[in-house]
Amino acid sequence: MKTIPVVLDSIGKIKDFVNTVSRFKCDFDLVSGRYVIDAKSIMGIFSLDLSKPVDLSIHSEGEELEKILAVLKPYMV
Repeated sequence: MKTIPVVLDSIGKIKDFVNTVSRFKCDFDLVSGRYVIDAKSIMGIFSLDLSKPVDLSIHSEGEELEKILAVLKPYMV
C-alpha cells in the first residue's frame, strides 16, 4: 500500500480522477481527517472537504503501482 496526497479542486478533475482510478482492479481510498471513502465513488468524493489536499491510499504494489502512479501525476501535490 502507498499513500500520496492529491488535489481534487474542480468537478471536471474529480470526474477524470474517478474514471482514471476505475480502470484499475485494486482498491483506492481517500482519507480526509477521520473520513475514509472509496476513491471510485464520485458521490463519496463530494462528501469530503476538498478545499485542501486529501490522502489517496493505493492498495497495490509492484509494476501495477508504478503504472498507477504514472497516470495519477496530474492529481499529485
